[in-house]
Amino acid sequence: MELRAEFEHPVHDLIRRRWSPRAFADRPVEPEKLCSLLEAARWAASSFNEQPWSFLVATRDQSDVFERMVGCLMEGNVPWASKAPVLLLSVAKLSFNRNDKPNRHALHDVGLSVGNLCLEATAQDLFVHQMAGFHVDKAREAFGIPDACEPVAMIAVGYLEHAGDSPHESPPRDRKPLGDFVYTGTWGSVASLVQDTP
Repeated sequence: MELRAEFEHPVHDLIRRRWSPRAFADRPVEPEKLCSLLEAARWAASSFNEQPWSFLVATRDQSDVFERMVGCLMEGNVPWASKAPVLLLSVAKLSFNRNDKPNRHALHDVGLSVGNLCLEATAQDLFVHQMAGFHVDKAREAFGIPDACEPVAMIAVGYLEHAGDSPHESPPRDRKPLGDFVYTGTWGSVASLVQDTP
């Protein structure tokens, strides 16, 4: 199922098909598919190949772990995210293993890792919804996350509930035009490459 979107230029079908529903089917994610998502995350690029990401995984059949994960969500996310079959928490290690100096690219690299995970999910007919809406301190305490690491995002994974959040019931996907964020020469000077982009 593809959500309506207006693309200005051709993109890969996986990018075209990816979107973030809030309604998941009451169907578990097969362990081998979940491992494929994490394998895709594993192979993301990172500064000095540090791979500063970790993932806490909770499936609904692990009731204690899953409920602890749900307990870290902000109230508005609980009703729908608690129905997802899988919740993940991405975590960034904020210093380099190689010299223990601050890694200012750690959050960027964790984002790349989750980007890989999202595209692999789309290839597996799964859907992902990332959330900033969770309590970082609760997550740190609930899962024993060390101070050197930063909880980044909660991530719901599952199959789409077709009777719920469907393209017919959701607004079309929308993004800023390229001219709003692609510059050249000086900040705010729109690159000629994209000036004629609608």
